[in-house]
Amino acid sequence: MDTYPKDWKQKLNQIINGFDTPLGRAFDIALICSILISCFLIIIDSIAAIHATLGGTILILQNFFLLIFTIEYCLRLIVTTKKRDYLFSFYGIVDFIAIAPIYLSFFISFGSFLPIIRILRLFRLFSIFKMGRYIDESGALLKALRASKTKISVFLFTLLFIIIIVGALMYVIEGPEHGFVSIPESMYWAIVTISTVGYGDISPQTELGKFLASALMLVGYGIIAVPTGVITSELSYVSHKKEPRSGQSCPICGHSKHAQGSQYCNQCGKKL
Repeated sequence: MDTYPKDWKQKLNQIINGFDTPLGRAFDIALICSILISCFLIIIDSIAAIHATLGGTILILQNFFLLIFTIEYCLRLIVTTKKRDYLFSFYGIVDFIAIAPIYLSFFISFGSFLPIIRILRLFRLFSIFKMGRYIDESGALLKALRASKTKISVFLFTLLFIIIIVGALMYVIEGPEHGFVSIPESMYWAIVTISTVGYGDISPQTELGKFLASALMLVGYGIIAVPTGVITSELSYVSHKKEPRSGQSCPICGHSKHAQGSQYCNQCGKKL
């Protein structure tokens, strides 16, 4: 009799947290579909025409999915042996804030933030799809960003200097009559232009202003490649350091694919 609850919890834990059983796969697929459908309903409910015609139906479906997510959250609390660790873990917090504000909304008004809180549920997909295994691969990218931070800082400072100078020149050349009412407004135009976005809400009208704008556009195309090249170079360097080297062969087994800095063979353990 004492082992029955334990076995029941173990089987339930395999279904909820495992993916190697038919019931576990079915649970994850059902949860994925529930999360995606719930988020899709939130998105289309923000369209005024759909909200006016199908708002009641969408609300009923959202309450249904809220019940599902509440049951899932309670089941996770039941099966986990370290409840405190789950409650304060990343996914535990996501699961909680995905459902708690909806119940609190009956007493407290969250306004337009409630749909955003519900969409946080999408983070659960990272756990279901086991995407955590790819987090380690992002380490190379983070190392490349850290290694290039000085170059990127110099680049951003130079970019800011160009924006200030060009913004001030356009304010003097065009003036308020052409929409350049202040230097900050002119700097906004310079940012939009140098980034090649070009909203078109402000545009130069004089010949000199058009010439300066054309020069800034050409500079913008060249500037786009600078941070990309810097980060790509550092990323290539970091990746190259992680690649196995083939010049160091083991004198015993002849194996040659060892990571840089290796002192012992990764096949037989002989000192290189």
